[in-house]
Amino acid sequence: RDAHGEARPLPDRQSWQAQLWRAVLDDLGTNHSLFASRASVHAQFMAGIGDLDQRPPGIPRRVVLFGLSSLPQQSLEALAKLGKFCQIVLFVHNPCRHYWADIIEDKELLKAQRKRQTYKAGMAAGLNPEELHLHANPLLAAWGKQGRDYIRLLDHFDETQAYADWHWPDHKIDLFRDYGCDGRRSLLQRLQQSILDLEPVPQQPELLDQADESLAFHIAHSPQREVEILHDQLLARFNAAEQAGDTLYPRDIIVMVPDINLYAPHIRAVFGQVQAGDPRHIPFSLADQQQRGENPLLVAVETLLNLPESRFTVSEFLGLLEVPALRLRFGLDETAIPKIHQWLEQAGIRWGLNAEQRARAVEMPADLAANTWQFGLRRMLLGYAVGAGAAFNGIEPYPEIGGLDAQWLGHLCHISDTLERYAGSLEHEKNADTWLQALTELLADFFAADNERDRKTLDTLHLALSNWHQACLQGGCGANDPLPLNVVREVWLAAVDEPNLQQRFLGGRVNFCTLMPMRAIPFRLICLLGMNDGDYPRSQYPHGFDLMSQRGQYRPGDRSRRQDDQYLFLEALLSARQQLYLGWIGRSIRDNSERPPSVLIAQLRDFLQQSFCLPHGQNLLETLTLEHPLQPFSPDYIKTGRDPRLFTYAREWFQPSPGDAMSAANAGDSEEKSYSLNLEALARFLGAPVKTYCQHSLKFSFDGEDVSSEDNEPFGFDRLQAHIHGKELLEALQSRQPADLDGFFQQQMTALSGKGALPLGGFAETAFAGIAVPAGQTWRQYQILLEQWPREMQARHIELNFGCADGVSLQLSADLTHCRHSGSGVSCAVLSLTAQTLLKKDRIQYHKLILPWLQHLAACADGLPAQSFIAAADGIITLQPLPQDEALDHLQTLLEAWRQGMRAPLPVACRTAFAWLNAPEDKALETAQAQYDGDDWNPGEVDFDAYLERFFPSFASLYHSETADFEHWASALYRPLYIHLKPLQDG
Repeated sequence: RDAHGEARPLPDRQSWQAQLWRAVLDDLGTNHSLFASRASVHAQFMAGIGDLDQRPPGIPRRVVLFGLSSLPQQSLEALAKLGKFCQIVLFVHNPCRHYWADIIEDKELLKAQRKRQTYKAGMAAGLNPEELHLHANPLLAAWGKQGRDYIRLLDHFDETQAYADWHWPDHKIDLFRDYGCDGRRSLLQRLQQSILDLEPVPQQPELLDQADESLAFHIAHSPQREVEILHDQLLARFNAAEQAGDTLYPRDIIVMVPDINLYAPHIRAVFGQVQAGDPRHIPFSLADQQQRGENPLLVAVETLLNLPESRFTVSEFLGLLEVPALRLRFGLDETAIPKIHQWLEQAGIRWGLNAEQRARAVEMPADLAANTWQFGLRRMLLGYAVGAGAAFNGIEPYPEIGGLDAQWLGHLCHISDTLERYAGSLEHEKNADTWLQALTELLADFFAADNERDRKTLDTLHLALSNWHQACLQGGCGANDPLPLNVVREVWLAAVDEPNLQQRFLGGRVNFCTLMPMRAIPFRLICLLGMNDGDYPRSQYPHGFDLMSQRGQYRPGDRSRRQDDQYLFLEALLSARQQLYLGWIGRSIRDNSERPPSVLIAQLRDFLQQSFCLPHGQNLLETLTLEHPLQPFSPDYIKTGRDPRLFTYAREWFQPSPGDAMSAANAGDSEEKSYSLNLEALARFLGAPVKTYCQHSLKFSFDGEDVSSEDNEPFGFDRLQAHIHGKELLEALQSRQPADLDGFFQQQMTALSGKGALPLGGFAETAFAGIAVPAGQTWRQYQILLEQWPREMQARHIELNFGCADGVSLQLSADLTHCRHSGSGVSCAVLSLTAQTLLKKDRIQYHKLILPWLQHLAACADGLPAQSFIAAADGIITLQPLPQDEALDHLQTLLEAWRQGMRAPLPVACRTAFAWLNAPEDKALETAQAQYDGDDWNPGEVDFDAYLERFFPSFASLYHSETADFEHWASALYRPLYIHLKPLQDG
């Protein structure tokens, strides 16, 4: 039947639900009280209590309910029956003192004949629906449907005769209190009073003396900024209240968000970073969080219960090691984690227990053991036993384990063995008794508590497991009823999560919680964050088989997520005693584009705009709304002439800026009369001046660890890996001087494969060929040079001293290890090898020659009549000897540039500078810009360098920097190398 009581047959496509329900009941049999549905429990209770003549034992004399936004009709029916034996008192928040049910749709479905409230004067029962907006408050009409239904349901069950002799006015027990006093109401109180009195939008906006702080809108760019702004605003309100003699306490404030789990990390990051002794400290507590995603021990338990489906990746394992209770059980401390992480990465462990387990997990051949835990642990154990020895039985030793750290390897093997044992055990179905034993042993084998929180969590897990086992026994699950892991896992962990409504607020603190029923209690300051379009009201899309969502099936009292959220918002507005704070993400964090607020915020702002105005033509909404900068360290917070509403208490953001700090550092540096650096450090500076400034002077790095591939076996070499492995091949060639080049490369491929550095299967040969072929070509070029320069010279250590105009001395050191002599004459050669190609489209790649060029300058500056030869995969590049004075001048210029580059980022980029030098003069800037910025098809230099992007995000900012010295630095740093090789380039 529908809401009007009329029979309405189900569509054929929905008839399966009734058939399925009957089949379930038949399967349970006649004695299925343990599996009774809510409907049958309700029916049994109503029948049972109706047969009682006196109050059953254990039933209290009075039951008081308050704070409830809604109750279903079945619950009210049960309370009404219970009212035969005890007093039932409900305290209900009615937003309006007049009868207001008619202003909302579906009013004809209300069955209560008696109306507790009277109609507002001038608002008759038969009013034309099209004229309701002239008599009713639009916010109450838009948001109040759920409350309207609940209150009218209560009218249906109200027993007026029970309090008829109480001598209340009009025989009513309703209590309504005005918000504030006439003439002294704040804007928030005026808004609340208009809802209480069912006032429509006035024909002429009400003139306010001035805007107050009782209602405020704050626009941010992200949840993190929302919380940072809230922290500042709360501190300001604490100070203002104290100065006014009306102290505001943290317990007077509640902050509600659509989903506390999304905001909890930001809340902890902002409110938790201020220590208790700091005047900015605000005590806070978080409610309504799901324990499974918040408690590390529960996260670990859920990970362990997923072992049969796990890939056994490195990240999963490291996640387990982050749990203190698990580390304690296996004898590890927190200091072991970085070292273990390093071992796992360098030993080649990626995923899979062993080849057999990996073959079961995915369709892979069963003989591919590389990059599994078994593979890596064997490498570690062999390396501990033999050190950097030869391979044994196809296992390449990992020699980096020794000393006191070696004990961690034993613990690591113990954890791996335990994980493997439970991965096999948990995948089999078991009866309830066996599951109880297995999961109890799992908790004992993996966790040991040394603090109250972990002990409580383990006790909760044991209790939930015991309760589940008892329920299984009561339900008749015996030894012949095996249960799969996924069922046991979900039932067990779901029982550990406390229902949200059972989590209590902590006194004396600012409480953060999710917007949900039973939160509508008065607070002096109520803050709502995350009021974004699409996030609130929260979306809940009905299932196709949800009959309650079908057209014509709605009944008063039916729950709706959207209506719940609308009424929760209304209750929050009415529960704020002094101030209401509303925040949302109104600007995109990417491009600062405008983003709309929740439709509820938009409706509220429209009502305010139409109902109130300010003198002198001030815009009310602009006065009430504050848009905050993207960053908490924005100059807008401290600049002269700023909006006085923009402020921050986060003083750590406005300590001396990096530039000021560098100036101070430089002042200290001026006292240092000497510096020393090696050739490699100078080469790093020339290759990336801005990066070197950040890492050396500012002491920060954008180069975080690349964890994207730590869970995957290698599928090939990126450019850095190819460079490293190619360099290792050339070093091995130089040290071994093999006669059989093919045999040498085969040995090296086997060794790399044994280290887990090559892709699996046939892809290994292709990947290795990508580094072996250019290394072989370089080696052949090198052999030609060895024939021309047959005699090896002793390694040469060079130290060069330079003086600067301000009296500072600089020392440059270098080690030349590959010097050769022809056997006749006085000239010599400095040889370099690289597995890279040095030509691209017949043009020299100058940026790859910076270190050989510096070595060449150092040799010539030391008085060595040297030629330098760089053997590469695509040929040999020769650097001709330079006069000693000229080489010294070049190095002097570079070292002074290095000093300048350590004081401030130089507006120059290596590849862009060479592109500018190598282009025709009339197209030099255009070519440099293309090299730096890139285009639609090719990325630019700035796209690969986070440091350049930080200081010079475009070529325009690089070229038109404050110093505007791009051309100067490009010439000073790179022109000598370009000029020296230009004849070779032109030839």
